Amino acid sequence: MILEAIDQAVATGATVADAAAAIGLTARTIERWKKAPAGVGDLRAGPKSTPAHALTEAERKQIVQIATSPEYRNISVRQLVPRLADEGVYVASESSFYRVLHEEGLMAHRSHARPASGKSTPRSHVATGPRQVWTWDITYLRAAVRGTFYYLYLVLDIWSRKVVGWEVHAEESMDLASELATKATSAEAVRPGDLVLHSDNGGPMKGATMLATLQRLGIAASFSRPRVSDDNAICEAIFRTLKYRPGFPRKPFASLEDARRWVADFVAWYNGEHLHSGIRYVTPNQRHDGRDGEILAKRKAVYHAAKKRTPRRWSGEIRNWSPVGAVTLNPERRPNAA
Repeated sequence: MILEAIDQAVATGATVADAAAAIGLTARTIERWKKAPAGVGDLRAGPKSTPAHALTEAERKQIVQIATSPEYRNISVRQLVPRLADEGVYVASESSFYRVLHEEGLMAHRSHARPASGKSTPRSHVATGPRQVWTWDITYLRAAVRGTFYYLYLVLDIWSRKVVGWEVHAEESMDLASELATKATSAEAVRPGDLVLHSDNGGPMKGATMLATLQRLGIAASFSRPRVSDDNAICEAIFRTLKYRPGFPRKPFASLEDARRWVADFVAWYNGEHLHSGIRYVTPNQRHDGRDGEILAKRKAVYHAAKKRTPRRWSGEIRNWSPVGAVTLNPERRPNAA
């Protein structure tokens, strides 16, 4: 009956693939049925039994319960699974979390984010430890008066992703940028000749006062290429995190002090609580202070224990929890092989 219906659909202009898909089959299945001897029934094997290592119903419920709990409902699965491992708990892999949450209809996008676009990159800088390569930028924060803004100056260490300096002001100024650079290098005890500071080509970045300050501090200046916005991609990423995380005000900041208070809370969270994907899901403070190795070693032990309990769920090695090595700002792209 199915083959007759498929033939009728094809005769009226449908393709075999479309006709088969309409009844939940594939074109390959239809072709196999047509080649089978007369009288032979459905030859699809199908699953014979439930895999022994499949998640139990209790485990599926536990995944949903954890992911929707007040503690974890506002963070991604990629953040959630390492946090559980840090508490000595392993429930399932990230892919299992995603699969169960998709099946339960719990993976709807919660923000108004736009897809990123990629472009080529400029000269590279490699950091093998903290206080070697920093990047900084300025972003706008809406003020209460329409058409006016506050300006967030932010300096980031690319090795640890730690915010090493920030200030919010009512104007863009190379003098204010120079003061921030001086404060940040003093707070981090940066030695002359050790640091590269990368930025884009804005006025505060390339102003005479800023360049003179960098020269006095013994800091090498690095700049993005003209008219290429994402040569400073690491700063763009943290600004995206800042403006799209839950809690970012939908309305403009009422005052400069309100903006400063909010950014102070954000930086405290970002440095001390946020598990950063670029540094193997440890916090910037942990990475900056050299504590990431111990944390990742404990996380690795949790995964080894989980694999030992249910070895059939693991097709290979456990997830890589080794500390991240050198970090490159704007890595060079290799030309395609001829």
